Amino acid sequence: MWMFVLAVVAGLTALVWSADRFVDGASVTARHLGMSPLLIGMLVVGFGTSAPEMVVSVLAASQGNPGVALGNAYGSNIANIGLILGLTALLSPVAVRSAILRKELPVLAVVTALAAVLLADLHLSRSDAVVLLAAFAGLVVWSVVQGRRSGADALGDEVAEDLSNRDQPLSRAVWVMVMGLLVLILSSRLLVWGAVSMAQAWGVSDLVIGLTVVAVGTSLPELAASVVAVRRNEHDMAVGNVLGSNLFNTLAVVGLAGVIAPATAEPDLLSRDMLMMAGLTLVLFVMGWGFRGRPGRINRVEGGLLLLSYVAYMGYLLRSTSAAAAA
Repeated sequence: MWMFVLAVVAGLTALVWSADRFVDGASVTARHLGMSPLLIGMLVVGFGTSAPEMVVSVLAASQGNPGVALGNAYGSNIANIGLILGLTALLSPVAVRSAILRKELPVLAVVTALAAVLLADLHLSRSDAVVLLAAFAGLVVWSVVQGRRSGADALGDEVAEDLSNRDQPLSRAVWVMVMGLLVLILSSRLLVWGAVSMAQAWGVSDLVIGLTVVAVGTSLPELAASVVAVRRNEHDMAVGNVLGSNLFNTLAVVGLAGVIAPATAEPDLLSRDMLMMAGLTLVLFVMGWGFRGRPGRINRVEGGLLLLSYVAYMGYLLRSTSAAAAA
């Protein structure tokens, strides 16, 4: 058992380190290639922060563990809003000033509803996965159009300032990106092996391990990025990390895993986990959109409520799992 635990800890540690390097290298490389800071914030950072979930879920699906893949994607979405934005807002109230992010909020709500509809029969078929990937392709096209049409935007300004502090030659940026990706793949393999072995040893489902240990671990890069961003007063980057990651997780991560290995989901995934994800997404939309002329903002009280809801969800998940194992 201790070997499996050490594998998970080592895999998570290397995964967080490599994901950070991959995002840095990819962002600077994209800047050298002429991509605008706004488009980097919408696409490159979103893809980079979801890279751990993507690699872990693809590996899990290819090895016959679709429960880990689904649990990782949806559990990460829940952790991104409840845990990460909750903790971030407790440190400092988070304002949503970017017009682009306000447009992404309803997009995320629609994407979440699409995922729920496709999984209503508790089966993720290849055709369902193709629909998700087609929606992801549409999202990429929409992001490119929005990134080119939009003028000055708070998110683009924050990304530009952040990139100016990480100026490095193109050759070094490419090397950092490639090295980060290689370590990310290796650490993900170690993490999946340890997590699946732990699930088998503890007698719990792959889904639960994916929703807990794996999901929290693969969300750590988003946590680090959001906390650093809000401490630098880069609030839109903190929110953008979460929105981009959740969009990529729901469409690309689940879509790729479903194409590789169609999955039959546990009933609890729909009645418990999808419901929690949808509820938090709706709450984020209300907080981030702003109504009656009020700008979007997540204050400390709201951040505390997000965090408490995540703690309550995890407590319920662990209690129900323990009861099932005892039975």
